Amino acid sequence: MNIAILGAGAWGTALAVSLSGKHRVRLWARDAALAAATGSSRRNPRYLPEVSIPGSVMVTGNLSSALDECDAALIATPTSELREVLGRVRSSRLEQPVIWACKGFEQASGKLPHQVAAEVLGVRAACGALSGPSFALEVAQGLPTALTLAAGDAAFAKRFARELHQPMLRVYFSTDLAGVEISGAVKNVMAIAAGISDGLGLGLNARAALITRGLAEMTRLGVALGGRPETFMGLAGAGDLVLTCTGELSRNRRVGLLLARGESLDAILKQLGHVAEGVVSAPAVEALATGKRVDMPITRAVCAVLFRGTPPRDAVQELLARDPREEA
Repeated sequence: MNIAILGAGAWGTALAVSLSGKHRVRLWARDAALAAATGSSRRNPRYLPEVSIPGSVMVTGNLSSALDECDAALIATPTSELREVLGRVRSSRLEQPVIWACKGFEQASGKLPHQVAAEVLGVRAACGALSGPSFALEVAQGLPTALTLAAGDAAFAKRFARELHQPMLRVYFSTDLAGVEISGAVKNVMAIAAGISDGLGLGLNARAALITRGLAEMTRLGVALGGRPETFMGLAGAGDLVLTCTGELSRNRRVGLLLARGESLDAILKQLGHVAEGVVSAPAVEALATGKRVDMPITRAVCAVLFRGTPPRDAVQELLARDPREEA
């Protein structure tokens, strides 16, 4: 299969490396200089310098060249760029399936990726989402990883899960597109909370409690928005939540760690050099929870720290002061 991977950040580069053993891959970088540097050095110097890119992967700064004769397009840009890239794909008159591997809500509209895709490509477009617990570096290094490919069309989901599946990159399929995407968005907010907890030195007991209660928040909101409960217990839900809340490679957890040390959000985001989707997703999650009357105290606490000037330790104290209640 000919696959065009659109977006040469860490995740797009990792997918290109991983999939190149089974498919013919073209990797598109928006920045022509980055495309040239990556193509000549066979490493992505900006986003994933640790891993060599196989010579079989064609790296280009020309979108038309990347899409030429492809059998599927896999978009690995940040969610904030999804609408624009989908628009360019539509303008190219590509008739092949589109899969996106970004997580979170579109900042301007508060919409999930599949809602953005429906608006740009039409509700009948052949498309789906790739999600699950996956650090780009480990995928690129060929370490075992399991993901979920979700689509409204079961045949589409099953077919492309099989196409992308390989020994070190196991791909399961799901028809719960909303549940998978909500999981991918909310888990990043919880990772910021986990980073705050760890940064304040609250211990492993606190982290475990936070992850568990975070999963409850994710599930409540997800079900209210049409997701299936079992999805939140799977790879895209609990799996990705645990990884993002505990892994040293987690950008969202790092945001929380640095907030707990007293650094400003602006300084943290400049320091990261990569997108931390949890910062963008947090207000969208809080707004949806309010609209659906879903209680999400951890999400409220994260938003209070990020956007309302609440000191991290005060936000924790407010959570701990909540009245006892039945676990649900």
